Amino acid sequence: MSKQSFLKGSFILMLAGLVTKILGMINKIVLSRVIGNEGVGIYMMAYPTLLLTVTLTQLGLPVAISKMVAEADVLGDKKKIKRILVVSFTIVTVLSIVLATVMVILGPLLSHTVFTDSRTLYPLIAISPVIPIVGIASVLRGYFQGMRHMTPFAFSEVIEQIVRISLVAFLATMLMPYGIEYAAGGAMISGVIGEFISLLYMLSMFKKSIGKPIKLDYMKTLKSGKKTCRELMDIALPSMGSRLIGSISSFLDPIITAQSLLIAGVSTVVATKQYGELAGYVIPFLTLPSFITHALYVSLIPTISEEHAKKNYHIIHFRLNQALKMSMLSGGISIVICYVFAEPLMALLYHSPGSSHYVYLMAPFFIVFYLQGPLQAVLQALNLARAALINSFLGAVVKLVMIWALASKPEFGINGVALGIVISMLLVTLLHLATVIKVIGFSLEIMDFVKEMSIIIASGMLATYLLNSVFTDWAMLPRTLTLIFIVFAFYLLLAFWLELISREELSNLPIIGKWIKIED
Repeated sequence: MSKQSFLKGSFILMLAGLVTKILGMINKIVLSRVIGNEGVGIYMMAYPTLLLTVTLTQLGLPVAISKMVAEADVLGDKKKIKRILVVSFTIVTVLSIVLATVMVILGPLLSHTVFTDSRTLYPLIAISPVIPIVGIASVLRGYFQGMRHMTPFAFSEVIEQIVRISLVAFLATMLMPYGIEYAAGGAMISGVIGEFISLLYMLSMFKKSIGKPIKLDYMKTLKSGKKTCRELMDIALPSMGSRLIGSISSFLDPIITAQSLLIAGVSTVVATKQYGELAGYVIPFLTLPSFITHALYVSLIPTISEEHAKKNYHIIHFRLNQALKMSMLSGGISIVICYVFAEPLMALLYHSPGSSHYVYLMAPFFIVFYLQGPLQAVLQALNLARAALINSFLGAVVKLVMIWALASKPEFGINGVALGIVISMLLVTLLHLATVIKVIGFSLEIMDFVKEMSIIIASGMLATYLLNSVFTDWAMLPRTLTLIFIVFAFYLLLAFWLELISREELSNLPIIGKWIKIED
């Protein structure tokens, strides 16, 4: 496998991320059809617990492994790569056993005391098998990222979603006669099986990557890996801190939301339904382009780390501005489409047109969310994980406080949860940006942002006009898709005209890049 450049690796991950996001939305659509809003609410209440346990299992190792493997590979130190893998596999194995046991034991207690809906028990119990699977997969993904082989990582995510979608309807439908909580548990199990099949693929690609079996004395390598373990932890623990804060925050979100809405006079059933709409439909809908920011995050860490070691700060500035521009371009069209077409899309996707209310409230602020990933990656690469940790902690505290303060008031209710999420998102992104500016004297390409805001406004005006005046006698599905296509094409044309998309960036796209080379 040959190493991939920053742009090429990013585009491969973006393409896979786009497919994964679309499949993920299909999964949510299927799930909403089978178990309804209430079932989705039960599932989403348990889902943050899955994220928390996965974060604890990974221990921030993917970032640390990626960085250390890249450095060892440059030096040709294959023995160190072996030590990194042995130590990492040992750590995640031990953690997986402990956390899976804890989840089985604490599941009944959490469902009856922490969550206000005891039906979350079965989704919580279904989480435990995925813990060791995700732990092993995280080590393999860190290895591939460090070796700049993004394709196995990208394909594994697509495979996981395909398997999940293939099984979710079957398992949820099969278990539905036993109760909605069993159906939600079946939906969680489909994800476990998807992760397992994805892991099998990663293992096969790992075997292919190393070419021949690695000859090593496991115990001897482990004993000699104390220094490697310390190096891993020095990078991994601060990196994990930010994710852990986010996971703990996500874990507490449904708990504080449910308790706050109870104070506001909202019944448990209604609160579960409202949280299901917000967390299960609206947030995934608004974060659809996050596959792009995630791809840039994964690709930026080794790229920025290398340039930082060489003290090439002008290249760091260039790559960060490039990543922010790409994030804003993708986020801009998403905001336009989500905001203007919120009601028909919510009706078509989830049979929940009322959920569009949350979209109108949150979408205008989400342009800031798309900038957070690249900024976070740069902080990690510049060994500023502790600063990122502090920023994330402040954002999480503010979010939980705002949710409690606002959602507990009857005049706000579930809208207070949406506002708390938005305020936290704005705060963390601005703190990340301020930290990067302070450390490396980073300066934004202001004209790119001015051009992008102009495109967003122009496209939003066109979309509004089309929605109110064009093809009004068409059925909802073909009309919505046609109008979105027109707006998307208009957006791209403006981006090309204002030179926000360069020839270099296009040349790294798998198919278009070949066409450009032929033209040259």
